Amino acid sequence: MTRTTIPIVSEIHDFLRREAAAGIILLSAAALALLASNSGLASAYGLFLDLPVEIRVGALHLAKPLLLWINDGLMAIFFLLVGTEIKRELLEGELSTVGQAMLPGFAAFGGMLAPALVFAALNSGDPLALRGWAVPSATDIAFAVGILTLLGGRVPIGLKIFLLALAILDDLGAIVIIALFYTVDLSLTSLLLAGAVLLAMLALNRLGVARIAPYVLLGIVLWVFVLKSGVHATLAGVAIAFAIPLKAPAATPSPLKQLEHVLHPWVAFLVMPLFGFANAGVSFAGVTAASFTESITLGIALGLFVGKQLGAFAFAAAAIKLGWGKLPEGASWTSLYATCVLAGVGFTMSLFIGTLAWQSPDYAAPLRLGVLTGSLASGVCGYLLLRLALTRRQGKTTRLRDE
Repeated sequence: MTRTTIPIVSEIHDFLRREAAAGIILLSAAALALLASNSGLASAYGLFLDLPVEIRVGALHLAKPLLLWINDGLMAIFFLLVGTEIKRELLEGELSTVGQAMLPGFAAFGGMLAPALVFAALNSGDPLALRGWAVPSATDIAFAVGILTLLGGRVPIGLKIFLLALAILDDLGAIVIIALFYTVDLSLTSLLLAGAVLLAMLALNRLGVARIAPYVLLGIVLWVFVLKSGVHATLAGVAIAFAIPLKAPAATPSPLKQLEHVLHPWVAFLVMPLFGFANAGVSFAGVTAASFTESITLGIALGLFVGKQLGAFAFAAAAIKLGWGKLPEGASWTSLYATCVLAGVGFTMSLFIGTLAWQSPDYAAPLRLGVLTGSLASGVCGYLLLRLALTRRQGKTTRLRDE
């Protein structure tokens, strides 16, 4: 291992540890939401989410229930972090060259296409249900990586990089989908003002401004204009991230990496758990076996569990067979497939897309039931299959050493 690769591997291990801890906290928050929704705390849980929160500055007036402040406001911070990770990976990380990005890129594309087709096939007769076609296309990086780290050092670094890159590209695809398909009536004035603010931020970048504060202040203004424009406000977070410079003058830390470092614990241990707590609560009152066979629930669950693994693995295998990529270092075909199964854990982003697809509360239960079922099945089966593959590989290695 060369000196240049040692820091990269160290960064990846550090990232995996943080994501694993975030996955545990997120799982706990989701469990609390389920407990609250199915106990005497159900009414208090509902009142908490409906709590009105209002901000007024002169003529500017923003009033929303707490649930929407979490989904529109705090999730913009989540997308800001996602944007910093995507930009860093594209410019100098595991996605910075075509060769590096090819295999996870193919897997991510197949892993978004196949689940959407599964969902659409099961909901083709209902135009309103079809709005959720993108729900099973996402991967939850915290949960997926958290499950991966349960297997410890036995997991080859190549597989870890593959899953991280796939999840990051999934997030990029989800951002594009939200921008193109989940935008409501547009306000041209607000869009133009948002564009002007973004241009000002890009100008600061070009002028070599390395302090984060000006970008944050302009970013808040940008978020308000995007919120008022009809484009979903979380996309402002991505725009802010892409405007912040990665490079800085000599002896000055990278503004983008600084921001990513500062944001990560807040997103991992506050934003995502709050989002999970606010959106995972589903009452099991009246839930029967038939509830799991409703077209929306079944479409999401099968999209995540069946479509995701088959699409990701089929496209990854095709890329390898065509010579456009190679099997991750230290991985077998079985372990690659198991990792693609883990990509079906779509909790956070799937729930988020679902809240954009359906505004009516009538869709909340089938959305949450489908996401929880598909993600749980993907997580458990992916873990068991990967553990089996790694055990077999370890056994073969031991036998070869003995011989």
